[in-house]
Amino acid sequence: MSKYKKGDIVDAKVTDIQKYGAFVRVDDYYTGLIHISQMSDKFISDINDYFEKGDVVKVKIMDIDEVNNQLTLSIKDIEGSNLRMKRKEIKETVFGFYLLKKSLPYWIDKKIKEFDKKI
Repeated sequence: MSKYKKGDIVDAKVTDIQKYGAFVRVDDYYTGLIHISQMSDKFISDINDYFEKGDVVKVKIMDIDEVNNQLTLSIKDIEGSNLRMKRKEIKETVFGFYLLKKSLPYWIDKKIKEFDKKI
């Protein structure tokens, strides 16, 4: 008999991320999957925006496979869910502000002409 039961909320450590979900380890015996559909009621295009390997998250046990020691998990039903988008580092491009600098005179000229037409 498992030390866990359906509905339990436990901590789990993310061990792998795939397009369809995040694999986690709950303890030395149980692993699980948080399917992308069980992460949020909102659309998630990239799980990597929310999880990284090594993250510890609170999960709700939806089902238990005693034979394989695997858990089906969810985080969307947990009150105050810990699903938050991670901030991504802004990567500098080759062009930087060059495109803005190049376009600025055109935008200024266009607005001046619009303004002159109103007068």
